[in-house]
Amino acid sequence: MTFGFAPSSAASMSTSADLSAASANPLARMLEPAEWAAAGIPLLRNPREVVSGLHSRHRPRPATAIVAVLDPEERLRASASFTRRPAPADGWMFRNALLAQLRRVIPHDLRRRTPVRTAVLLYCREGDARWTEEDGAWMWGLRDACTLHGLRCGAYITLTRDGWQVLGEGRGGRRPNADSPPEPFATSETPLPAPRAGGAASEVLRRAAAR
Repeated sequence: MTFGFAPSSAASMSTSADLSAASANPLARMLEPAEWAAAGIPLLRNPREVVSGLHSRHRPRPATAIVAVLDPEERLRASASFTRRPAPADGWMFRNALLAQLRRVIPHDLRRRTPVRTAVLLYCREGDARWTEEDGAWMWGLRDACTLHGLRCGAYITLTRDGWQVLGEGRGGRRPNADSPPEPFATSETPLPAPRAGGAASEVLRRAAAR
């Protein structure tokens, strides 16, 4: 026989109110740098090669997000880019946009017990490399999108006019940057389809901005 205590109606109402408030508050859907560093995000063996390859392939301008899937050997298997529409930073909206792009370019790995492939996110933006609340929302969105697509959550990288920075790791460089010309593509040993852009995720962001 087991004994327990049924929650009071007041406690249930309080919990419901707390959850509702959290879901309505975009600040609840972001990760601080310390949370990200403690999450066990796998380190890239050669981050500059990954950044250079994605920069060359997609040629991002500020407000462009690039989500890429790497195999265990860090070879690029799929990538997609889209433009972030003007709207408040919200991890839930970013999660939906990233998940829509992942679904377009690569099958999910939800049947695997342990994720094999890793998704990384490169975001080209204005400003310097210091963490912002917008970065925190992208981190939250990437982590959640990876969980829903059966992938490991990988690095979050910012690209600005000062260079690139892997947030939470302290690794970065001056080139490529938001203004530099593309360098030779080197993140994959096998040919890939042409990069994909726009699509459902852009429409999600467009609708969110219109609200």
